[in-house]
Amino acid sequence: MNSGARLVAGIDSSTQSCKVVVRDAATGALVRQGRASHPEGTEVHPDHWWTALNQAVEAAGGLDDVAAVSIGGQQHGMVCLDESGSVVRPALLWNDTRSAPAARDLVDELGGPDAGGRAWAEAVGVVPVASFTVTKLRWLAEHEPEHARRTAAVCLPHDWLTWRLSGSTDLADLTTDRSDASGTGYWSAATGDYRTDLLQRAFGSVPHLPRVVAPGAVAGTTRDGTVLGAGAGDNAAAALGLGAGEGDVVVSIGTSGVVTAVTSTPTVDPSGAVAGFADATGLFLPLVATLNAARVLDAAARLLDVDHAALSALAMAAPSGAGGLVLVPYLEGERTPNLPDATGSLHGLTLATATRPMLARAAVEGLFCGLADGLDAVVAAGVDPSRVLLVGGAAASDAVRTVAAEVLGVPVDVPPPGEYVADGAARQAAWAESGADAPPVWEREGTRRYEAEPVPHVRARYAAARDKHLERPV
Repeated sequence: MNSGARLVAGIDSSTQSCKVVVRDAATGALVRQGRASHPEGTEVHPDHWWTALNQAVEAAGGLDDVAAVSIGGQQHGMVCLDESGSVVRPALLWNDTRSAPAARDLVDELGGPDAGGRAWAEAVGVVPVASFTVTKLRWLAEHEPEHARRTAAVCLPHDWLTWRLSGSTDLADLTTDRSDASGTGYWSAATGDYRTDLLQRAFGSVPHLPRVVAPGAVAGTTRDGTVLGAGAGDNAAAALGLGAGEGDVVVSIGTSGVVTAVTSTPTVDPSGAVAGFADATGLFLPLVATLNAARVLDAAARLLDVDHAALSALAMAAPSGAGGLVLVPYLEGERTPNLPDATGSLHGLTLATATRPMLARAAVEGLFCGLADGLDAVVAAGVDPSRVLLVGGAAASDAVRTVAAEVLGVPVDVPPPGEYVADGAARQAAWAESGADAPPVWEREGTRRYEAEPVPHVRARYAAARDKHLERPV
């Protein structure tokens, strides 16, 4: 690489760890990288993120030669600051569910599950659930009123880290971006405005909120003059890192399954199944999450006493449809559809289907039928998908790639493994540093396409089995 290349850094501050990539601003070529772990738990003091960020930066060789840096971060986390800028209490993360009753109360207060859901969706594009910041603030006001009274400002994890990088202690210098603000429950992606009336309803007051930085704009600088990009929520940063454009659907298979799509129009889903988020470029990023994804494959591999490579081989040895064997993989309840107390179920078990290959195939197909339900919800919200970008560790499986194309019914592109959240943040940093109208185009090699004839009978059998769950009394 040219020693005179201009370098940018992208940071992914996720739930589990902090990852840093340093890339060539013009070409996107990876120069170096580093990572550090975060503590476990659903309640974490932000100082741990700052320590991990500095450790990851050091492991990546430092940022002294970097022109710009940006942060992609876990969404929804509640960071409360007092008037001096000190953290009031450990942050509640997206996966802290103690605010679930608060979420129900906020929906009921605007008219109940139907009318209230529509009112919230029309106001801010999302219907409150336990993960969103607005519900955590209601919980804080009800359960820790002394901490609520001390709270002078509320921000998100990547907002706080960007502010720390700037060296400022002035709350007025807090910034966020569209994508992360759209996951709070009190900012509208459709209008670009905070809904302080909803925040007042939830929290009882309106603390200082970060300034929303436009896509590609500069949020500030570090003390040594390094440009700070706007930052982004993790899903928006990943879409930017993948180069996803309008019509692209990103399917991520991690602990949970995530289906996101890039679209030019905001979405409104009163059911709450589709969250109407914004993306990192000025467009929109409707998102559906399922609770059961990679762990479905983990469970199947454990049940068959094989590793994931052998599970894939077994699944590939069985025919599409697994002879009628259907796994509804609600192993830990489900979010899409909303069945928190459901359990998994196996249908169509006969002497002919009681084989290891059939069970392996049914597990992979059940996983993707669940994700296809998420894709259907995104399509119903107005997205016209042209292709799927399949990412996550499970995307390395031949069976996963093959079944994805059959069940989802659109071409599936599988990029090489990468740190796409950090890559998206780096691309955003390059955009901010350049002052251009659009992010730089970074070519990526190694993407493989998978296409197959759709297999509607697989989804039809799955739907019949799934609907038995929906018919059960709650």
